[in-house]
Amino acid sequence: MLEMLNDFLSGKLLIVLIVGLGSYFTLRSRGVQFRHFGHMFAVFKESIQGSAGQLSSFQALMLSLAGRVGAGNIAGVGVAVTLGGPGAVFWMWVTALVGMSSSFFECTLAQAYKRADGDGLYRGGPAYYIQHGLKLRWMALTFAVLLLVTYGFAFNGLQSYTVTHSLENAFGVPVQYTGVGLAVLLGLVFLGGIKRIAAVSDLLVPVKTLAYIAVTLYVIATQIELVPGMLATIVKSAFGLEPAFAGLLGSAIVMGVKRGVFANEAGLGSAPNVAAVAAVKHPVAQGVVQAFSVFLDTFVICTCTALLILLSGFYTPGFEGDGIVLTQNSLAAVVGDWGRIFVSVALSLFVFTCILYNYYLGENALQFLVGRGRGPLMIYRGLVLALILWGSLQNLGTVFAFADITMTLLALVNLVALAMLLKVGLRLMRDYDAQLAAGVAQPVFDARQFADLDLDPAAWPKAAAAPAASTASAGADLAARA
Repeated sequence: MLEMLNDFLSGKLLIVLIVGLGSYFTLRSRGVQFRHFGHMFAVFKESIQGSAGQLSSFQALMLSLAGRVGAGNIAGVGVAVTLGGPGAVFWMWVTALVGMSSSFFECTLAQAYKRADGDGLYRGGPAYYIQHGLKLRWMALTFAVLLLVTYGFAFNGLQSYTVTHSLENAFGVPVQYTGVGLAVLLGLVFLGGIKRIAAVSDLLVPVKTLAYIAVTLYVIATQIELVPGMLATIVKSAFGLEPAFAGLLGSAIVMGVKRGVFANEAGLGSAPNVAAVAAVKHPVAQGVVQAFSVFLDTFVICTCTALLILLSGFYTPGFEGDGIVLTQNSLAAVVGDWGRIFVSVALSLFVFTCILYNYYLGENALQFLVGRGRGPLMIYRGLVLALILWGSLQNLGTVFAFADITMTLLALVNLVALAMLLKVGLRLMRDYDAQLAAGVAQPVFDARQFADLDLDPAAWPKAAAAPAASTASAGADLAARA
């Protein structure tokens, strides 16, 4: 019964939600992810600068990449290729392409509706923009509970299982020892709160990402003459035009979308919780940065993994095995046995930062549900660490299926909320576009122009200095044309 429900929700409904609504957002925004693609790099450069005592946009990006760039980029791509063939990679690209617009709007809205937490930091996310933007408390509570269950608990157990068993396979270390070690390290980071989590992510995410990309690019470079043909195979297989993979067309679409969403999380409503913590000049700037992170996750890292697998010669149609083993053996087939060790170490770093990200999402949901009480927070931390230990010792197939269901329900609630708040998102986008068109290099948000929205004065002072007068006419013209 659980498997049938999971197949319907994540195998059918999720495709319609992610691709359908992502395409709709793309059309309504006149392709915001394409129009601002070059601008993403400028905003990314500016994001490194932060305010004293607050998290910068860059730190929020690193924290979101801690979650986006994880097991899905190694094991998830391997599973997609195993079950869907090379064509699954194409559908991962499609999911990311339209998902960039979903991520843009969810993170922009999270910034706009964020709340100051009293310690000089911010909290926000879908639960907050549902409550303050739609005034639907029950819907906001539903989302918060789903987020807490999915990321705070279920996914942390799964991540623990993944890393401990990978290390056992590579080094022969018993899972109970790595489980205890993982729990201790995570506990030390949890105690430092969001600032310590962001600091650790700020250090580890660039290291793990650049190291993994460098090794996979080396493999690709050694067989660069085969890459054009492999890319053609990916595209043809996506439409059933490659004879060897013609029977996998349906699986290619389903696995590409499912694993693509699991890898980049665009539209799920997870990344906005992290995007909201940054101190930025305009909500849209964070939306642009987060859209860039979807591109980096799927078009760069997932594609590197896919090409590594497909070029190695280890993968053959009908391969039976898990995604981790496929990626490990694919790298080992090219560089030698140290490739298995490298994948295991890389996966350990990916999973460690993913758990930090998942933990913070759960903490954010918990605070929305019960407030800032220290008692519930300590109980939550204890439960997460217990699940880390438990997950290292269990076979989590049933939990994984349950997490897939709650993840799809998360996407359902969040995407419906995004569709209902799209007019607000478009207003914010047009204000940002108008300032860019008027020659403002770094647009500034003026809350006075959005007095009808339930914004937090502590997060967005209405008296904020902004080039409103110089851009008002440009904004009106731009709104009229859109």
